[in-house]
Amino acid sequence: MALASRHAIPTIYAWREFVTAGGLISYGTSLAVAYRQVGTYAGKILKGAKPADLPVQQPTKFELVVNLKTAKALGLSVPQSILARADEVIE
Repeated sequence: MALASRHAIPTIYAWREFVTAGGLISYGTSLAVAYRQVGTYAGKILKGAKPADLPVQQPTKFELVVNLKTAKALGLSVPQSILARADEVIE
């Protein structure tokens, strides 16, 4: 992220934490939900379930986060259609 910032390169990340730290945009799965699923699976295994018997699950929650402060610093304008769809807009 520091390299992109130093060279004023707009970037898109997979996790919101990068945008919170100053990245431009992220679109990806919710890490909080994924960690909760891991905890649920670990609990099932600790209670005796066989890992091979547990179903494989795909993410169902995706987040779009936009950092307008970074966009302004890069001289970019983010279309209103993107802002309307964003789960969070950091100003």
